[in-house]
Amino acid sequence: MADPGMSVTPYWELTFDADGDVDGPERDRLLAQVTDQGVRDLIVFAHGWNNDRSGATRLYRSFFAPIPKLAPRARIGYVGVIWPSMRFCDEPIPDFPGSAPTLAAGPALDPDTRRTLLKTFPDRADVLDQLARMLDEQPGGDEGLAQFGQLVRQLVGTPQPLAAADTSQEGEPVAFSRDTATACEEFAHALTGARADFSLPNPWEGAKELLRQATYYTMKRRAGKVGEHGLGPFIGQLAHAAAGVRVHLVGHSFGGRLVAFALRGLPDGVRTVKSVTLLQGAFSHYAFAARLPQEPDTAGALKDRHQRIDGPLVCCYSHFDAALGTFYPLASRLGGDDNSLLGVDIAAVLGPEWGAMGHDGVQAVPGTAKLDLAAALNGALPGSGCVNVDASAVVHRGGPPAGAHSDIVHPELARVVLAAGRIA
Repeated sequence: MADPGMSVTPYWELTFDADGDVDGPERDRLLAQVTDQGVRDLIVFAHGWNNDRSGATRLYRSFFAPIPKLAPRARIGYVGVIWPSMRFCDEPIPDFPGSAPTLAAGPALDPDTRRTLLKTFPDRADVLDQLARMLDEQPGGDEGLAQFGQLVRQLVGTPQPLAAADTSQEGEPVAFSRDTATACEEFAHALTGARADFSLPNPWEGAKELLRQATYYTMKRRAGKVGEHGLGPFIGQLAHAAAGVRVHLVGHSFGGRLVAFALRGLPDGVRTVKSVTLLQGAFSHYAFAARLPQEPDTAGALKDRHQRIDGPLVCCYSHFDAALGTFYPLASRLGGDDNSLLGVDIAAVLGPEWGAMGHDGVQAVPGTAKLDLAAALNGALPGSGCVNVDASAVVHRGGPPAGAHSDIVHPELARVVLAAGRIA
């Protein structure tokens, strides 16, 4: 078992690489020990954007801490999923020491973020050097921004849009069919609105946000791959090795996408997953839809996969999540039409096709229940189907650009996980 300083026991960590391959010794240790430890309910948590194992473990330690007192008689085991994600180091995270208290001023890349980008894209050092230099120098005119956009394309490569997209509507987010200068202006206006400091938008701050969103889309695609090809098959192995263990999947941000796509990777006949709880899920709110309202012949990438859960799919969302309410839809439609959104309500103009789970919950799935947090915690949580829980009462702290996206360490949300899994 990992980390003797963990707040709960028994606790295991399960590490996956970018292709979804699991660390063999960690997997074998968990499979061998989970039954011997007398575990009946196994909570498996996947982090979102994150830079190292210690940061992920710190999240798990904090989130899991209240659970033993909330369910003192339950026989619970805990798993922290470790997968290669990243975040820009200048983003503040509530309650986490070492994260930036406020967003770094100006478009320049801070040294920690540069090192993280080099680790994430080790074969693109020359491209990263050019990107960093341009953010430092901020050359004038649209030509400089256009060159910056070309470098961002070189950094992240060309994604396969239909293989990893949550719906076909999302297309190829870093294709930039719209000109880079306009995209940077839109991001800059969104950042200025998030800060509410009445400063004039700097398109190079928008350029930095363009880089941030493009790298996050790399992580988004990776999360789906790790879930489908890594965690899903592992759950199948667990079902064979420990048939009586009930699995409860929890995911934050792209980790929500990871655990959701694990449902697509479950072997046939496996009914081990008893609940899934998404905390500010950073993927399309139409992912589970059989058909989209605006395009009836199109389905979500996870159509009907919530039916693989022997229990509810609970989606916690908050309108204070600026990362998903503002920047996610802007990034999602970079390959879309050329209409400018400067000076307008982004969410209202873009429409529901660009929405995220963590902003307004599961959409276009008939029978989806909708509750506020108080109702969910007072016995109203359904035992099956999709359930949207407005968690804005607790998920509301955080500075720009992410807003409250990472404000998830609350005992109320731990109680939602227990309620979703019927863990007494």
